Amino acid sequence: MRITRALITAASPVQQTLPLQRLVDSDGISKTLLQIIVSEAVHAGISEVVIVVAPHMAEPYRSAIADVHAEIRFVEQTRPRGYGHAVLQARQAMTQEPFLHLVGDHIYIADTTRNCAQQVVDLATQEACAVSAVQSSREHLLPYYGVIGGRPVPGRAQVYTIDRVIEKPTPTQAEQHLLVPGLRAGHYLCQFGMHVLTPTIFELLAHEFARNPDSSLQLSPALNQLAQQERYLALAHIGRRYDTGAKYGLLTAQLALGLHGNERDEVMATLVELLMHRRGE
Repeated sequence: MRITRALITAASPVQQTLPLQRLVDSDGISKTLLQIIVSEAVHAGISEVVIVVAPHMAEPYRSAIADVHAEIRFVEQTRPRGYGHAVLQARQAMTQEPFLHLVGDHIYIADTTRNCAQQVVDLATQEACAVSAVQSSREHLLPYYGVIGGRPVPGRAQVYTIDRVIEKPTPTQAEQHLLVPGLRAGHYLCQFGMHVLTPTIFELLAHEFARNPDSSLQLSPALNQLAQQERYLALAHIGRRYDTGAKYGLLTAQLALGLHGNERDEVMATLVELLMHRRGE
């Protein structure tokens, strides 16, 4: 199983300008959010990146990812019909091979020397199956993410077999269907915004879209069906994800990059100075 293609969804009407925002990366260089995300994929061995965009956004996005060493292709989602529909638009471009999938408004910072995408790709390659990155999260975050239910894989630290996926479950749904052995009470495995998916996902999405062409097509129900048809794993605790579309999301992502980078001492000193100033007031 060789993974050389990546799919990035960046067509959401309320967040389509986020990938154009500039942040100072951990290497101290100012980059667009999209350039940081594409580089995450490239460092995981990806040579071709397909980006799903809203109409008329291909050229601004192309300008935002200069100096990235990968073939870049754009696919338009002509009407906003949901996250799953955006993924489905790339079906022809992705061919019949497994692919890495990232969302266009998240920053990923790894806990190890291997970046987050590398870790997910490596596990998918070793196990020859779909893999979703997940993060142990408190119950109050359930309304913001897809959440997986499953069980630990014997002998594999932080690897879980996925039994089901539910989008934004209620606390009652989570308690009934999504408890995972070994997690602390009140914690669940929430989607990280990073996956390696097999071409089966396109078949599942296409089938659901044909059944309900006027409805918003989401990804989590298709991932739940994928778990019923194929071996599907989750990989936890590979790092941290930062949703730049959240309140103060860009600020939080910038702080995380600064504290992870070569100039973290300077960033820390500035933060301490700001806090001391506020305390003085």
